[in-house]
Amino acid sequence: MPQEERSSEIFAELEASLPDESPADVAKNCRRAAMNLLARREHSVKELDRKLRERFPHTEIRQEALLKLTCEGLQSDRRFSENYWRWRAGKGFGPLRIRQELQQRGVDDSDISHGREEAGIDWHAMIYRQFEKKYDGVAPSSIEEKARYVRFFQYRGFSSDLIRDLF
Repeated sequence: MPQEERSSEIFAELEASLPDESPADVAKNCRRAAMNLLARREHSVKELDRKLRERFPHTEIRQEALLKLTCEGLQSDRRFSENYWRWRAGKGFGPLRIRQELQQRGVDDSDISHGREEAGIDWHAMIYRQFEKKYDGVAPSSIEEKARYVRFFQYRGFSSDLIRDLF
């Protein structure tokens, strides 16, 4: 018997031996899995949906579970955005990069803006701290060196206005 046929027979037997779950059980397990993810850290709805998709392929069940969590206040893109702003700013990233990352995570622009305001980050102080940390507060001595500094801060997500104010 070829290996491929044997593998398919084993999988068929395994599937037959597993009990079928009712839709209510699947919904309950989906909610439990989402709550376990939220217990570790805040997630956006899009992140939760992506993480649950493999285990729970039925879109309706996932969407219903996520909607209930949002309505109950257990999941909030606004709260996720606020925490994300603080976390990434603490790592030394600027507002442009953080905004882009939140957009990639499926957070609405209004929640992104609200999170930025609520986080209350002083971006001038932030870029200065990064300047001190990376370059020991030593101003660039040549045009090439200044260009290197500027590229670093642009990569980190700081606007050209903040960078210009730094030098």
